[in-house]
Amino acid sequence: MITQGEDVEIHALKNQGWSISAIARHVGRDRKTVRAYLNGDRQVGVREKQAEDPFDVVEPYVRQRLVEDPHVRATVLFAEVRALPPGYERAYPTFTRQLRNRGLRPHCEACSSSNGRAHVEIEHPPGAEVQWDWLELPATPWGAKAFVLVGALSHSSKFRARFCESMDQAHLVVGIHGVLERLGGTGRRWRVDRMATVIVPGTDRVQASFAPVAKHYGVGVDPCPPRHGNRKGVVEKAIDYLTQSWWRTARVGSPAEAQASLDRWCAEVADHRLRHGDHGTVTVAEAAAAEPLMALPAVAFPVTVTVERSVAANALVSVWGNRYSVPPGLIGAIVEVRHRNGTDTIDLVASGRVVATHRLAPAGAHRTVRLPEHTAALVNVVLGAFSTAKPCARKLNRPPSPAALAIAAQLGAEAAAEPVVDLDIYRRLVEEGSA
Repeated sequence: MITQGEDVEIHALKNQGWSISAIARHVGRDRKTVRAYLNGDRQVGVREKQAEDPFDVVEPYVRQRLVEDPHVRATVLFAEVRALPPGYERAYPTFTRQLRNRGLRPHCEACSSSNGRAHVEIEHPPGAEVQWDWLELPATPWGAKAFVLVGALSHSSKFRARFCESMDQAHLVVGIHGVLERLGGTGRRWRVDRMATVIVPGTDRVQASFAPVAKHYGVGVDPCPPRHGNRKGVVEKAIDYLTQSWWRTARVGSPAEAQASLDRWCAEVADHRLRHGDHGTVTVAEAAAAEPLMALPAVAFPVTVTVERSVAANALVSVWGNRYSVPPGLIGAIVEVRHRNGTDTIDLVASGRVVATHRLAPAGAHRTVRLPEHTAALVNVVLGAFSTAKPCARKLNRPPSPAALAIAAQLGAEAAAEPVVDLDIYRRLVEEGSA
């Protein structure tokens, strides 16, 4: 490849009548190179293609995926093309450069409108803060809306999440403890947006019902200023990352499967992200391991979670990946499931009274928990529905009886009867019309 100065030089000498050989000797280049630049076959700054680009093989697949999903992440696409039968052996930066140079990703004006805003990096000391936010999933493979509570360490960016059925305060408190257990402790302060379950709407005051929760864990609560979502940008980035890199392609069929898959992905993928700082490059897991987190209380905050469930035909109630028995008289009814956070029992309530108390099975264990008295009662109900009478004979000869034949004959006679026409009626109509 020649320089811009050499390109100008060879064109000037050509205009002066120099031969290609003389120009090549003057600039110290091969004659074929000089001829290619003079003929326009090659351009300054553009390298001549030496071999087939491996991206050409996978480009149709990438182009189709970006048509189907314009917002799919480049990291996800890169993992997919590496797994294709042709394979893609180039590095990730080369892959993203090809995406940009070839303009494969469609432009989305709605999503790009927020780009370019001024921002500043906020210093987060190790162990100082945990950021909280909800991720709502309106469409799930199991057909019910899901709510995911995400907690992220502001310093290391390590995050964990827990699936919940609701965003009420009880589910929030249970979700907080579940996330903190997965993080291995808590920061000294919790930063939240202005969620009504934590902050009094329109103020910066902590809800009186949530204050005991913060005291139980020994933390302070900091609300974000209005319309300053970037103040808790660590957890928002975590939500965007797990939504695009995990949830978009996750193969799950229930909340329990989703929780197990998310936990594995956080440990095996998200924790291996690289972080560049003043002390070198480390992974998120290594940075989090050095954070001085406060230990969690011996027991979770005692809050009661209540959900409603329908009793199946086998007198079982499905909740949190397991099934629990109730008396068979409640089949088809709606019961309340109550669980006191931190305990190992679960209560089933119908019409305001507890009808069964079971030992809580691990979430997603697919266990069936029946009390002996419920089993015996269900057996009695099932057996009582059976009859001991001898079945009717099905091979008898029973032609129509004389009474049935008489009825059939009468019906035939009525159908064959001729209608009676009264001509006097037509005569009177004609006379009235002419009058």
